[in-house]
Amino acid sequence: MRRLPRPRTLRARLTVGLVVLLAVSCAAVGLAAVVELNGFLTQRLDEQLTQVGTRFPESLEHGVRLPDDHDGDEHGDTRRQATGTFGARLVDGTVVNKGLIRSDDPSDVNVDLTAADRRHLAQVPADGRPHTVELSALDDYRVVATPGRDGDVLIVGLPLEPVQAAVHRLVLVAGVVFGLALVVTGVAGALWVRWSLRPLSRVTATATRVSELPLASGEVALPPRAPESDPRSEVGRVAVAFNRMLGHVENALTKRHASEERLRRFAADASHELRTPVASVRGHAELALLHPGPVPPEVTRALERITAESSRMGEMVDDLLLLARLDAGRPLERRPVDLTHLVLDAVTDARAAGPDHRWTMDLPEEPVTVTGDAHRLHQALANLLANARLHTPLGTKVTVTLETEGTRALLSVHDDGPGVPEDIQAHVFERFTRAEHRRRPGASGGGAGLGLSIVTAVVEAHEGSVALESRPGSTTFSVRLPLADVSTA
Repeated sequence: MRRLPRPRTLRARLTVGLVVLLAVSCAAVGLAAVVELNGFLTQRLDEQLTQVGTRFPESLEHGVRLPDDHDGDEHGDTRRQATGTFGARLVDGTVVNKGLIRSDDPSDVNVDLTAADRRHLAQVPADGRPHTVELSALDDYRVVATPGRDGDVLIVGLPLEPVQAAVHRLVLVAGVVFGLALVVTGVAGALWVRWSLRPLSRVTATATRVSELPLASGEVALPPRAPESDPRSEVGRVAVAFNRMLGHVENALTKRHASEERLRRFAADASHELRTPVASVRGHAELALLHPGPVPPEVTRALERITAESSRMGEMVDDLLLLARLDAGRPLERRPVDLTHLVLDAVTDARAAGPDHRWTMDLPEEPVTVTGDAHRLHQALANLLANARLHTPLGTKVTVTLETEGTRALLSVHDDGPGVPEDIQAHVFERFTRAEHRRRPGASGGGAGLGLSIVTAVVEAHEGSVALESRPGSTTFSVRLPLADVSTA
């Protein structure tokens, strides 16, 4: 059997509980009333049986003996019996005489009994106490059997139909009244519970608004506090505790935002300040390499390493400065950008930088246009291509695909290399995530683990998303960007 659905909300549970308790109470009251009424009416019927006595079954015996006597004596007792009175005379357990008082003809007392009815009458103990007998020809009867003077058994009975009718009527009336009471109580109880739980509903609404806020980063403005009700009630205490918790959360978010701002300013200032000394070191190293006089090979090698590392440091400083600016929400250029042309240029550059890889493109016939900063989008795609070139063996096939999905452009970079290790897939877009064991032997530059984080920052700044699907032999970076509105472009 399927289980009945349970109410899930507190309001529904309280309402259902109230209705169930009332239903149980009504059922108990109704059952007690029905049992009491049935017992009372049955007792009254038993008293009537005691008053009736055995006059009627005795008259049946006389009527049998004098069938042709028409002086009216054999029916004298029938006129004094209530309608529906039943009488029977048994000899040696066999019904020999029987009769029933009818309202239409008191003189006609004949009644037909089935064999089963005769057996039921024979089983009634002759103890002078009332018993209930079901007679198929007459329905339920309350009967009393007493020993006769001639060794026979005299049975007199009255119908239970008036008692049953009264009980059934009480059941009907109680069912209607209690049913209406349950309906009215359910509606009124639901309104009352709803009104009583209004403060809790306000707390729930406030909590829902808080749950929809982006709390991971940036400045967060929490919604107004939940209205506080009577602090002596349970709901009021919940509201007070919830508002106190929101205050602590707001203080923590404010401190976190201030710390992030200080860190961003430090990263931006440090990157900006480092650009000049790094460029100076690189310039002096290049100048020293141009010295016309003889220079020892060790010095030449050291100067070349200084030039390479200063160049790498300069790129790292530029990346950090870009990330700091993107984190600070610096606005990017917003112009129509043809992604098809951008992919052509980026793949051409990648083919020149990695001639030992196989570079292919799958582009649509129609241009795909988005709104954004062409330089930053080119940088993001170049980072994806450089990632595929540096972390896959020579001869790897890299395919760049551009298509549209509804209102978004889908740009994917796929390679059939060894794939991204599972232990870093969840952190591959985080800053300073490096997988040197994946880097192809002989690839120049150690990298700082900022390439894919720049891709993420640039794409999110364009209201897009980037995802990774990787397994051995198949790695795909997918970038989704909103298409430009042609009507406003």
